[in-house]
Amino acid sequence: MIQVTLKDGIIKEYAPGISAADVAKDLSMGLYKAACACKIDGKVCDIRTPLTADCALQILTFDDEDGKKAFWHTASHILAQAVKRLYPTVKLAIGPAIDNGFYYDFDIDPPFSTEDLLKIEEEMKKIAKEALPLERFELPAADAMQKLREMEEPYKVELAQEHADKGENISFYRQGDFTDLCAGPHLLTTAAVKAVKLTNCTGAYWRGDAKGKQLCRVYGTAFPKASQLEEYLAMLEEAKKRDHRRIGKELELFTIMDEGPGFPFFLPKGMILKNLLIDYWREVHRKAGYQEIATPIILNRTLWERSGHWDHYKNNMYTTVIDGEDFAIKPMNCPGSMLVYKTKMRSYKDLPLRMGELGLVHRHELSGALHGLMRVRNFTQDDAHIFMTPDQIKDEVKGVVRLINEVYQTFGFTYHIELSTMPEDHIGEKEDWDIATGALRDAIVELGYSYQVNEGDGAFYGPKLDFHLTDCLGRTWQCGTIQLDYQLPERFELEYTGADGAKHRPAMLHRVVFGSVERFIGILTEHFAGAFPLWLAPVQIKVLPISEHQAAYAQSVVQKLEAAGFRVEFDDRNEKIGYKIREAQLEKVPYMLVTGDKEAQAGTVSVRSRKDGDQGTLSVDALILALQEEVRTKAK
Repeated sequence: MIQVTLKDGIIKEYAPGISAADVAKDLSMGLYKAACACKIDGKVCDIRTPLTADCALQILTFDDEDGKKAFWHTASHILAQAVKRLYPTVKLAIGPAIDNGFYYDFDIDPPFSTEDLLKIEEEMKKIAKEALPLERFELPAADAMQKLREMEEPYKVELAQEHADKGENISFYRQGDFTDLCAGPHLLTTAAVKAVKLTNCTGAYWRGDAKGKQLCRVYGTAFPKASQLEEYLAMLEEAKKRDHRRIGKELELFTIMDEGPGFPFFLPKGMILKNLLIDYWREVHRKAGYQEIATPIILNRTLWERSGHWDHYKNNMYTTVIDGEDFAIKPMNCPGSMLVYKTKMRSYKDLPLRMGELGLVHRHELSGALHGLMRVRNFTQDDAHIFMTPDQIKDEVKGVVRLINEVYQTFGFTYHIELSTMPEDHIGEKEDWDIATGALRDAIVELGYSYQVNEGDGAFYGPKLDFHLTDCLGRTWQCGTIQLDYQLPERFELEYTGADGAKHRPAMLHRVVFGSVERFIGILTEHFAGAFPLWLAPVQIKVLPISEHQAAYAQSVVQKLEAAGFRVEFDDRNEKIGYKIREAQLEKVPYMLVTGDKEAQAGTVSVRSRKDGDQGTLSVDALILALQEEVRTKAK
């Protein structure tokens, strides 16, 4: 018998070879029906996987992230099967699960139309109702290659060849009349996919190579219940209304032009918003003991070779030649911070040394990946690098977590934390990685935070904590990060003099809070639907005289508000007051102040709030005090 430790710590005994699915059935038929995949000793596996030794087992359902991925992966196979039934000559490429759904790439000419997608969707629903069991099988490399050639699937042959070159067996999944090269994991049957929607069809290059064949990529999503799909589609409709690209244009915040794809232009109102965020960043960092620095945008190849970026990140860097020497525009700020640290000798009394930088970085992104402010080619990274002694690591990590928490709470965001561990493409010894990973884990556990483990997704130089904030629509965005690094201090030979008089190597934290100021503005724009809180609004108040003969009094109100530090616009156009109010509401101005004869005589204003409507009349002085308090508290 083998001992299986379940999620709640209960240990049960089973005969060796029992599948994870059968364990789920033994626990509860409801769990068995909901099971999408499993984790065996922390590794995500197919629910069919046999258990051959003592292990820890977690059954994953659609409520688990990895369970969702298995569910959507199966939906992508149903999509491919539906396409092959309707268009037998189509060639299959790849079909992974992604955030909020899945896609599959097809070689077909011409690409699918909207009408085609509706037909495919209906065929997918038929396949789900057929309740086809998914069967996993493996073949030796030579047999697998022969099978794929017989299936006339050249893209699959290319993928399989990579495994064949390593001498590995190759796995397949079969569902009814459809077989696909795949590592899994997958659902037990197609029946679980109760609700499906194909959402989009775009072009995509094979393996992301612009020189390769352009394929037809079909996106979709699927859920265990129709009600879940309805909720998701309603969220998508709301997201369209909140699209930061549309709102950014309407509110005149930013634009992206053909002359600079991926390089945003900030307009005057957008610059007000950006500078307010930067001012806030400086305020919280000054209180937390950070010193601000600025490092050059272009530095020579030798530096990037020393940092490891030239070998590990060069494809994403813009390079140039100056005076016959290779240079690169910085994709990250950290190597420059190394040089600042080395400008003088450091003592243990100088540590921890917290250096912040609002550095403009450039990264080459594929044109198809560009998306408003969310994915750009240059952005302001709100970096900081903390140099410390080994015994200061835990307290410094805690300090950064508290700072990130303060900032996210200011904007009304909740978040969860992921701990990302050593990737295959890493520098440094495993022992250092284990120490660094343990230090990050201990710090957040001691603060009382829960976390998820993201195996193998650390930076190439160290493990990290990623902060995924949740907006008002329930969407998650990875923004803040804390990365513990022993490698760059070693590569740059950083030193400090210890209390013992000897030279020591500091440890180092890389961390960001916004992540990218530009992207954070995009997230905020969608979160607030452009209706920014008073302290952030580019235009905080509009003064609206009812007619021209109250213009002098209205102008005096404007002057008084501006003297108190508010951002005010004066609308003295010869238009009806109702029209002016509607325009101000469309511009999402937090407060509209109407002045007529009565207000002019009494020295008051009629106050209309964007959020709460008519607020009655107030003296200008009383209004200023109330609004100053709203700004001071950063009320949402």
